[in-house]
Amino acid sequence: MTTDGKFSPFEASLWYATAAPAPETTALAGRETADVCVVGAGYAGLTTALELARRGVSVVLLERKEIGYGGSGRNAGHCTPTFTHFSLPELRKVLGEPWAERLIHRQTRANDKVGEMIARYAIDCEWEQNGYVQGAQFPHHMRVLEARARDYNAIGARTRMLDRGEAEAITGSPRYLGGWLHEEAGGLNALGYARGLGRAVMAEGGRIFTGSAVTGCEPREGKWAVRTSAGEVLAEKVIFTTGAYTVGGWPELEETFRIMRVFVAATQPLSAESRAACLPRRTTIHDGRGDIYVYKYNAENRIVASMFPMGRRGRDMAYTRQVMTDRLKWLHPGIREKIDWPFLWYGELDMQRLTIPRLYGLAPGVVAMTGLSGRGVPTGSMLGGILSEWAMGVPEADLSLRLEPLSRQPRYMSFAPQLALVGYRLRDDLRAIAARVPLPPHA
Repeated sequence: MTTDGKFSPFEASLWYATAAPAPETTALAGRETADVCVVGAGYAGLTTALELARRGVSVVLLERKEIGYGGSGRNAGHCTPTFTHFSLPELRKVLGEPWAERLIHRQTRANDKVGEMIARYAIDCEWEQNGYVQGAQFPHHMRVLEARARDYNAIGARTRMLDRGEAEAITGSPRYLGGWLHEEAGGLNALGYARGLGRAVMAEGGRIFTGSAVTGCEPREGKWAVRTSAGEVLAEKVIFTTGAYTVGGWPELEETFRIMRVFVAATQPLSAESRAACLPRRTTIHDGRGDIYVYKYNAENRIVASMFPMGRRGRDMAYTRQVMTDRLKWLHPGIREKIDWPFLWYGELDMQRLTIPRLYGLAPGVVAMTGLSGRGVPTGSMLGGILSEWAMGVPEADLSLRLEPLSRQPRYMSFAPQLALVGYRLRDDLRAIAARVPLPPHA
């Protein structure tokens, strides 16, 4: 525990206990010069630096703590190249063209990029591409998933609907009326992937300085001076990719999102009998409810599951572990062994109203990316392509995200996502009752 009574980010993290070591880095001391300075060593910053370094661009990456310290090292390791909040038709209405189609293409092909980088740089991160199932616990959800399958298949994704028998065969759960299978989805060790990207950046000639919090950014000598407590980087262009873990660096950047917490937990390695009853094909699964329970295996056959805090859940550790067990065993009654959760850790999401990444023009030659809203591995990984294109001079009109002025998120975003979870749970309960299907244990 930390001195304020909270868990430290990696104290109880499975990824911190099992990830391949990080490359050796030091804090910035003195002056460095670069074509581009990237701030934040999460997936977006790391892939941006990697894309630039591979193309011969001089790049320095500054990180306040360590590689993967933020959401990139804390997430559950799911890699599903979809949009969670919006359907594809809704996204086209929200973003308009050509922005919607460009972003849809980037996001839905993001796993191609993830797999290519892992293979090219031999990243040790437990990468498995065994698909993703979103289950349906009531008839209405089957209709929603059928529309999703049509939309994603129309743009070239490999997805299909499952009937009840096939859903049970793939997931091991008798609770689903059917489901949606995305065959291209995968999973990995989240921190191991971040550290591997860091090693790749350095192998391509990029410079990474950790323990180097940015204290300011100001114009100097026709360039930008990015300051830390012990040095500075003089660069032509600057990219902030600090997301939910933004601390200073640029005025009001922290106002572009609101924080939402999530927790992830991992079991002991499960027996062969339990594995036959739970995810026998090692897919990632979303249980289909708005108050989500998403889970997969790691390389050691531990279930890694994530939920959002709600009331006592997420605050009382013993209670939270019992909630996780109750939901898992309800979904998979064939699990007979006692379930322990020796690992449980937290992350923070940079939530904003649109729930898609926002690209802000802060000043000529300076941009920031925030508001990923929990989109995770594929989104963070594909953003490096967009940000590196901006840095290499691709016209704004040709980017895959609109460059917009910095804007504050409304205060209601501090509580609206949590209220939405409560509403989703009530909605799903009413649908289940109307359909006369069993309700999961609630907490």
